[in-house]
Amino acid sequence: GYYADRWKTLLIPKSSSTKAYFDTSDQDPFCMYNYLLDIITWNKSIRRGFIKVKIADYAGNTVESEMNSEASTFQQYKRVKILTGFYQDLDKISKISLTFSTKTLIGPKHKLRILQMRLKSLNNPER
Repeated sequence: GYYADRWKTLLIPKSSSTKAYFDTSDQDPFCMYNYLLDIITWNKSIRRGFIKVKIADYAGNTVESEMNSEASTFQQYKRVKILTGFYQDLDKISKISLTFSTKTLIGPKHKLRILQMRLKSLNNPER
């Protein structure tokens, strides 16, 4: 990451066509920790909705992701990749829980059956 007041002096000399995207939170210290959630679902029928991720470490600290603004479509045996962000980074994750929501108040509630899941830190890819 780059400090917001110094990004031009660090990035512009490296390339003539530098693009910079700043992902910040609205909470102090304004950092966002990004993860890529890679899911393969098992449902026979198509499900469309939102996933919220909650992670916990061995000390009992928990942090919940921001919900994506766009719904994802889940089909049987099709891989879906979702970018998700947290206000806090946990070093050694002991537990991951997912909540699936269609954001509708009426109608039947559906479950999303997960066949395979991987959560990868984009800020620390070695984890």
